[in-house]
Formats: sequence, C-alpha cells, structure tokens
Amino acid sequence: MQDIPKVLKIKKVIVETPFVKTFVFDYKLGARPGQFVNLWLPMVDEKPMSVAYCDNKEFWVTMFAVGPFSKKMHTLKVGDLVGVRGPYGHGFSFEPRRRLLMVAGGYGAAPLYFLAHEAAKKGCKIDFVIGARSSEHLLFISRLKKLPNLRLHITTDDGSVGLKGYNTLVLEKLLKEMSSVGTKRGRDNVLVKNIMQARRVQNAQIDCVYTCGPELMMKKVSDMCWEAKVPAQISIERYMKCGFGVCGQCVVDESGIRMCKEGPVLSNDVARKIAEFGKYHRDSVGNIHSLKLPPSSKLGI
Repeated sequence: MQDIPKVLKIKKVIVETPFVKTFVFDYKLGARPGQFVNLWLPMVDEKPMSVAYCDNKEFWVTMFAVGPFSKKMHTLKVGDLVGVRGPYGHGFSFEPRRRLLMVAGGYGAAPLYFLAHEAAKKGCKIDFVIGARSSEHLLFISRLKKLPNLRLHITTDDGSVGLKGYNTLVLEKLLKEMSSVGTKRGRDNVLVKNIMQARRVQNAQIDCVYTCGPELMMKKVSDMCWEAKVPAQISIERYMKCGFGVCGQCVVDESGIRMCKEGPVLSNDVARKIAEFGKYHRDSVGNIHSLKLPPSSKLGI
C-alpha cells in the first residue's frame, strides 16, 4: 500500500466487548504481526492502529472507544469508507517450532493474537497470558482457544475470570518453572533418564517472551525477563504521525529511535536503553506525561 491513503470499505464490524470493536477490511494488506496502519477519517483525524489479523484476503483492526477518533469509528457501519495507509513499523519475529510466551494486557491481546496465529502455523508451542480489569474487558478468548499447541492463562483484576491479580503473576510462575528445569538439566545430566524426558525438559525452556499492553505492565515484563535472562520483544506505543520516520514525533529519549520505523517492536535489550520507557511519554506537542500506577497496583514496580 502507498503512503497516500487508500479508501477502503468496511467489510464487517465485530462487537468484541461493550467497549471494543473489530473492523474488517477486504484488502490484501501484507502486514506482519506487530505492524500498524494509519486510519483516516476526513474532518476527524488520522490515527495509528495495530493490525489484529491479516491474511491474503483481508485484515482486521481492533480498537477501544476511548477518544474522538475511535468513538467516531465505533459509529461506522458495513460499507462505510475509511482511509488506510501502511503497513508500517518493525513487527515481531520468531523461529519455527519454538516455545513462545506471550503476555497481553487489555487491547494488547489483538496484535498478540495475530502473532500467536502465525506462530501456531509454524509449529510453535505457545503460552498465552492475557490480563484485563474484568471478564467484560477480555479480548479474543474464543479465537485463542481454537489455536493449536496453545495454553491460555487468564487473569482479571477483580477475579471474575481466571486468576485474580495481574498477568505478571503468571509470567513469574512460568519463568520460575523454566529456571527450575534449566538448573536440573545443568546440574546433572543423569537426571535425564530417556529421550522422552529430555524432550519434556526441552519443551519447558522459553525461547522468547512477547508483550503488548499498558507500558508499566510491559516494563515489569521487561525487568522479569532481564533478570531471568530470557529474550523478550516489546511493542512500545508512542505518538506516531507520519508512520515512515520523517516527522520525528515518535522519537524517544535518549536513543533517538523512531518508534514508527525501528519500532514499535523492540528487543528487550534495546527497549531498556530508552530513558523514558516505563517512566513517561510525550503528547502531540512534545509535553511530558509521567506514567503512574493506580493506588491498588500489584505490579510491584
């Protein structure tokens, strides 16, 4: 697709939750998991949105009705027109037949579902950890349950579904399991009695952690993976305008990385070099807004 918006008709509108809708466009976009598109509504605004799914026939964009643009999108029907340009950005990457762990918070479940869908096709074993405030805010649960070789772990802040608490509690448990198995294997190979046991040990190792969601959650994931010495890829959202690295709006302190070009997905070692990661972000005119935890937070940051 060109950088000039292409006008597309909405093929289908899926109501995911009382607050979230998925818009389906009948177009071969060619996006990879973790990439985004810019959606344009004349006389309203243009906004970057993650791609929630893409194949050789259509692509999906899932959004929460939170601001003027997304609220206007939520009023649109099948057949209405939207300007689309992209895909943009650096997405997630993975190797076939690996064990992957995905940590999604809120609407971060949408792009990670796309990643899980593609990884499952390549024979990967997936632990998918999804967290939300309550059951009515959980996204893509039925779709995730249909993917092969995927274990779904659900957490809600109020305990209405799954484990009560934050999704990082599950991540901590899974990382500890990996560390325990790794220690046994390194201490004494005699513990591996046969080929089947060796395979179970190998399957317990996490090859990479992927995360998308609220930034403070992702910073906690980053810290936990760093301490456990497990590779991670993090999707960091910033205010992006042009989408192709010219305007400089999404450049982060102090690295100078353009999140629309070198990001939004970064390896954990690169993400941790960004001075503002987990601390603050800038608005449309460059003003700093600190990231703050709610008083009842259990993230332990």
